[in-house]
Parts: sequence; structure tokens; C-alpha cells
Amino acid sequence: MTTDVLSAPAGSSGLWARLVAGRALPIAVVSAVVIVLWYLGAIWLNTPLQIDAFERQGVAWSRADLVRATLAQERPLLPAPHQILAEMKKTIIDTRITSKRSLVHHSWVTLSSTLLGFAIGTALGVLLATGIVHLRTLDKSLMPWVISSQTIPILAIAPMIVVVLGAIGLKGLVPKAIISTYLCFFPVTIGMVKGLRSPDPLQLDLMRTYCASGWQTFWKLRWPSSMPFLFASLKVAIAISLVGAIVGELPTGAQAGLGARLLAGSYYGQTIQIWSALITAAILAACMVALVGVGERLVLRRMGLRR
Repeated sequence: MTTDVLSAPAGSSGLWARLVAGRALPIAVVSAVVIVLWYLGAIWLNTPLQIDAFERQGVAWSRADLVRATLAQERPLLPAPHQILAEMKKTIIDTRITSKRSLVHHSWVTLSSTLLGFAIGTALGVLLATGIVHLRTLDKSLMPWVISSQTIPILAIAPMIVVVLGAIGLKGLVPKAIISTYLCFFPVTIGMVKGLRSPDPLQLDLMRTYCASGWQTFWKLRWPSSMPFLFASLKVAIAISLVGAIVGELPTGAQAGLGARLLAGSYYGQTIQIWSALITAAILAACMVALVGVGERLVLRRMGLRR
């Protein structure tokens, strides 16, 4: 009995140490703080509108009534988290996927252009990085243009891309994918240039000692060394590709997609609809980044770079 009593605190302290050392507790604490601040912000921002509504209705109210009312407004300035969750439940779970009111339907429309743009941007980024690393001319001439391309605001160039591609008959999925490609090729290019140049000079000298060809050096040394850099870039690229797809839906007046959902909400002042689309986009981006992370662990474990 004494042993059990003495071992209980040790076990509980060990569990606490694992929670602190891991990600679960920090994420839970930060999430709780964000939710509390969110509720306080919703009460603060929605209070003037609610007081004005009470005065126009001529009803008596208390502070508790005011707090409850600010968190239950139909069109609040800042929706409360439970209002957004209720809207997401209605448009994701309670609505058929084929319905135009379903966020699953809109998410799939945006996701299809996101994945296409991500695939094209990744391939383009890897090809550009390979050329920049192996050809000094491209390093001096192309690299400055790759960097300067990102100084152009995407909101300015997106309508131009949509109009130009629409003039040659490319509409729908392709313009949004091109905008995603424009955003996501840059981190892949920069990350792969860094990764392909990461091998030590001694390793490159050893490959020359073995009389390895340029292709063998690339495939046996540079490519494996670049994998951690590639996956780090892909995590950024997949998230920013989703942003590009949503931005590409804004100037087209699209009838489907998360961008179209945002536009419809802004037209009719449906702030809860806007925030539910935003949270859905954030969850979608987090899931895609997590999938890239799973692929990273599998590839690096297969290569012996991670246990």
C-alpha cells in the first residue's frame, strides 16, 4: 500500500512532464486563451449595436442580458465561436454535399484548383532550382527575377491572369490553378536551391574522386540532401496555394468555392457565413500541411534520416 501511494505522484508527475514536453498541452493552452479573447472581443465589438437595438425596442436590459444578446446576434460584427461552429455544422453535416449551400461542396471546388496549382508549382520550382544550381547563367539571370516576381501583389495580378486566360478560352479551374502556381512555386524554388547546395564540399569532392557523373552526383547526393528543405518548402507552398485559389475566385464572380462563399457573405452582410468559410479554409490548409508532414516522415524514415 505504501508503495502504491509513493508511486502515484511519480506517475502523475511523469504524465505531466510528457504533456509539457509534447505539443498537446501548449496547443490546448493557446487555444483556450484564443477562445477566451475571442469571446471578449465579440462582446466588446457587438455591444454598441446591441445597446442601440435595445434602445430602439424600448426594452429594459441588464448586463447579463447584454452579454447574452451580443453573443446571439444574427449579423454581429464579430461572431462568437459557438455561432461559427453552429453555422459549420449546418453547412457541413446537416446539408447535402451536392447542395450549393454545403461547405464541403465549396471546399472541394477550391481544393481541386489548389492541388492542381500546387502540383504545377512544385514541378516548376524543382525544375527552376535544378537549373539554377547547375547553370551559373541561370543563377545570375533567373534568380533575381524569381525573387522580384513575389513583389507584385497577388490581388493586382489575379484579375489580369483571369482576363488574359479567359480571352483565350481558359476559364474555371485553370486560371485559379495558375494563380496558385504563381504563389507556391517561389518557396519551392528557394528551398530546393538551398537544399541542392547543402552538401559539404568534401562530399562533392568525394563524388568527383569516385568519377561520378553530374547526374549521379545529383541523384545520389544533392537530391537526398535536399529532401528536408523540399518538405519544409512544400508545407509553405500547399498553404499559400490555397490562398491563391481563394484569391483567384474573387475577381471571377465564381458561383462555387470558398472565395465565392466569402463574396456572397460580404454582399449580404452575413458575417457568420464569412467566418465559417474562413475557419473551414484554415482547417483545410492545416489538413493539407499535416498530410505533407506525414509524407515527410515516411520519406525521411525510408532514407534513414529519421527514426
